[in-house]
Amino acid sequence: MTFSFRLPEMRSRATLCVILLTPLSSCANIPLHQGTSLGSYADMTASGGSLTKAKLRVEPAPVLAARTVHITPTSVRIGNNGAFDPRNLALVTNAIDRALCTGLSDRFEVVAAGQPADLTVHATITDIVATNRTAAATSAVAALGTSVALAVPIPRLPIGLGGLSVEAEAIGEDGSQKAAMLWSRGANMLTTRARVSTVGDAYSLSSAFGGDFSRMLVKGRDPFKGTPAIPSMQKIKASLGGGPKYDACKAFGSAPGITGAVAGQLGLPPGWSDKGAATTQ
Repeated sequence: MTFSFRLPEMRSRATLCVILLTPLSSCANIPLHQGTSLGSYADMTASGGSLTKAKLRVEPAPVLAARTVHITPTSVRIGNNGAFDPRNLALVTNAIDRALCTGLSDRFEVVAAGQPADLTVHATITDIVATNRTAAATSAVAALGTSVALAVPIPRLPIGLGGLSVEAEAIGEDGSQKAAMLWSRGANMLTTRARVSTVGDAYSLSSAFGGDFSRMLVKGRDPFKGTPAIPSMQKIKASLGGGPKYDACKAFGSAPGITGAVAGQLGLPPGWSDKGAATTQ
């Protein structure tokens, strides 16, 4: 008797099974959390995408007229602050600042503290849903082993998924709010890699918030409407661990790049590859 193994067909069938057996709704449900850090919460409209919940307002004229921006480091105001290691929280806040700096550099000149700026941006983490480390470890091991054997992505376990809630605003030179956003997103089984850390998912989602908020200021409109733009060369360079476009962004350190991508595939905690803010090294 002769056996014939057709590996590509087996991979295709395995991929199909994964898709059919994985509900798209299998993600952490993170409520849109309103904090107390914004100067105003008035006139905000509901927005967001298939995975993200958001409310926002933006004044197009002054935002589009602005040319310089300063980023005040992200702060944390959450009820379960003591449940997280301060060093891990610092990695999440710094990842938000780094993403904001990279995104805003597409149109603005990012300036350091003490220099005149048309807009000042400040974000505040209002909630972090902890990632279950045991579930994340199990998912990471299963995904690594199966991916090597079948070359197909394997969804995470639908338990212990974390999430992130952030609010931010841009203030003009006159002290008035020019743009604001409430934002929340939970990890999902398909696109959020499991990291063995209580802030693993919050860390992974921080760049998504930074991208959404900075895009709102760069375009002067709702970032969840319209077609996605091709990443600029400076964004690609920064994501690979290269130096930022402006010196002011150096304060937030370099992105982990390829090393960070490999660490994420292996499920390692953020601190294994991300050195954090340059001022703390």
